[in-house]
Amino acid sequence: MRRRWRRLPQEVRNEIIGLAAGGATYREILDQIDVSEGAVTNVLGPLGGVLRVDGWEPSSDKRLSVDERVDIGSRLGRGCSYREIARSLGRAPSTVSREVAANGGRDGYKPLEAHRRARENTRRPKPTKLSVNPELLERVRSDLKKLWSPEQISGRLRKEFGDDPTMNISHETIYRSLYVQGRGELARELTACLRTGRAKRKQRGRETRVGKNPDMVMISDRPAEVEDRAVPGHWEGDLILGKGGKSAMGTVVERTTRYFQPLHLPNGRTAPEVRTALTSAMVELPETLRRSLTWDQGKEMAQHVQFSVDTDIDVYFCDPHSPWQRGTNENTNGLLRQYFPKGTDLSIHTPDELQAAAGLRLTLTRRIGWENTQVWDAPGVL
Repeated sequence: MRRRWRRLPQEVRNEIIGLAAGGATYREILDQIDVSEGAVTNVLGPLGGVLRVDGWEPSSDKRLSVDERVDIGSRLGRGCSYREIARSLGRAPSTVSREVAANGGRDGYKPLEAHRRARENTRRPKPTKLSVNPELLERVRSDLKKLWSPEQISGRLRKEFGDDPTMNISHETIYRSLYVQGRGELARELTACLRTGRAKRKQRGRETRVGKNPDMVMISDRPAEVEDRAVPGHWEGDLILGKGGKSAMGTVVERTTRYFQPLHLPNGRTAPEVRTALTSAMVELPETLRRSLTWDQGKEMAQHVQFSVDTDIDVYFCDPHSPWQRGTNENTNGLLRQYFPKGTDLSIHTPDELQAAAGLRLTLTRRIGWENTQVWDAPGVL
């Protein structure tokens, strides 16, 4: 005669579920466990009756095993709280709550289905968003051919489609589809549409070059007010080089308003030439808009101390090979490369032509739809 239980212990319930998950029939379960057929039905009924799993177990202890999911389902049926379940498993309460919420909630949680879903989510390689959505793929291709950057494409899609996940994509996904071989969604020829024109990604973190400008003040000492862009008057600058590095033009951009001013350098990019052009451009501005300038460590800024004396603008230098520390200026230079391509002679352009390009940049930026941009009534303003 089989033993009668007023309430099956948790370890017995888990053993029944484990045998069923391994493919055992009701008769085989009854042969191994001293319980009634009704007890087996009461345990397995809420879980779907006959259970099967494929034997998959996660490779990391950080992921829940099938036994742990079975235990969660059983304790949920007994009304245990997430904290009680987590304590019994030796897991964090948030792990249990996320697991249950992602798989039907308290009333709909099914351990074996949750385990199968976990396996599906770990399969690699996963299909990319571009490979399963032809409409999104065509839109990204079209925008790349318009010479929009992945950041601009991603931002525009968010603006047009809001929270629709099928038509939203991160700029990083676009870059990876362009650079990673074998993905196939975006033809690698489209890398020519990127402003860098590179077919490979440029790795950050190279060795520091020898030689520094004297008396440099590094970006780490720059005032905190520069970071939040709340106060205008903080600038970023750099040079755009022409063919063979023999010609150049300068660019300075105000961080808060995106005001852009090109620097005409017809006689080369020596330190005196750059200081003179920078000084001429900055002294025309009101004193309240002359607070700081951030530049890289190029030798063209060797006379930065004299520039600060002439303009009352503090100069800060980026870390070596860290152009993202002056990202506003880098983005501006990327846009300007559409009008002043690499490998061309920049010395042939007049100041009026530089200002015209600044106006084209403003038109392009407005068309793309950057938000929170204030403009002033002046040539080349963004």
